[in-house]
Amino acid sequence: MRVTYLDHAATTPMRQVAIDAMMPFFSDRFANPSGSHRFARDARRAIDESRDQIAELIGVEPGEVVFVGCGTEADNQVISGVAGVPVCPVVEHHAVLHPVEARGGRLVGVDAAGHVDLDQLADALDDRVGVVSVMAVNNEVGTITDLAAVAEVVRARAPRAILHTDAVQSACWLDLRTIAPLVDSLSLSAHKFGGPKGVGVLTLRHGVTVDPLLIGGGQERERRSGTHNVAGIAAMTAALTETDAHREIENDRLRTLRDRLVDELSDALDGVIETVPRDRKVAGSAHVCLDGIESESLLYLLDEADVCASAASACASGAMEPSHVLSAMGFGRRLAGGALRMSLGQTTTEADIDRGVEVVAENVSRLRRSAA
Repeated sequence: MRVTYLDHAATTPMRQVAIDAMMPFFSDRFANPSGSHRFARDARRAIDESRDQIAELIGVEPGEVVFVGCGTEADNQVISGVAGVPVCPVVEHHAVLHPVEARGGRLVGVDAAGHVDLDQLADALDDRVGVVSVMAVNNEVGTITDLAAVAEVVRARAPRAILHTDAVQSACWLDLRTIAPLVDSLSLSAHKFGGPKGVGVLTLRHGVTVDPLLIGGGQERERRSGTHNVAGIAAMTAALTETDAHREIENDRLRTLRDRLVDELSDALDGVIETVPRDRKVAGSAHVCLDGIESESLLYLLDEADVCASAASACASGAMEPSHVLSAMGFGRRLAGGALRMSLGQTTTEADIDRGVEVVAENVSRLRRSAA
């Protein structure tokens, strides 16, 4: 039976154009781009061409693009590499939230849809703040942030602070050219839009200084030392190019499939709560809370049936702990404990939706009968 993959927010299958783009750098074009001979210059040329293309797709200058190992590295570098107090919403990905907490930063609340509370944000800002990080799209529930409104508050209350956005979940759904002008820095991870794992982008607006996490060879103009992942960079560029070219059509297609998935689940089951209104989240997010079940048990059954999904809660010390995102949005332990994150992507088909509805509905009913 074909696996029904509804976990694109975790990672996406690699696009064929990305696989094709990276293969030559495992064989004929294997040289280290930091070398001086012509084979090294060929590898360096591939990086330079990728940098130009990535910059155009994001809407920044080539010199503002820094190639890194992943989105977590990019987020960590900005939070850790800027002097002053860091600030972020409490619903951020842990790649931002944990370093902010480690540095004694300030956390800001959100509303019931996961949008940052702008009044709380304003109250958290002063001349001691060095960096503010607000994600463009929430990785759990798919909420789209009004970054223009966030930027207005930050520029007014902490004009010297760097405004960063974790845009890792954005590339498939939003034109990055509309995000980049609003912020000083953003992060991307290739595997979220059909590229390989282990490569990403950090953009730094000209004039923005961030201390490096990695020092040594001085690559990336001493902003990120380490031998370039040439194959990964080439593949990421190809994946982002194709994502950008088909984004509008894919959004329309997947929004229709997402709505059908949630609607049919709601018809088949009582107690299906859609966590974020559809007009406030990305097209591929089908995040729900299922009353009367535990996510851990449901995910086990889905896995047995070859349906891949995830949850917004994790098992810690033998007890189900609610997602920090859902808790901040006001969901109680009972509903948050039954969270199910189904996320769609470029390989999702109508057959996946049919199978997903069937298997989820069947196993939720099974768990509820067992608990009765």
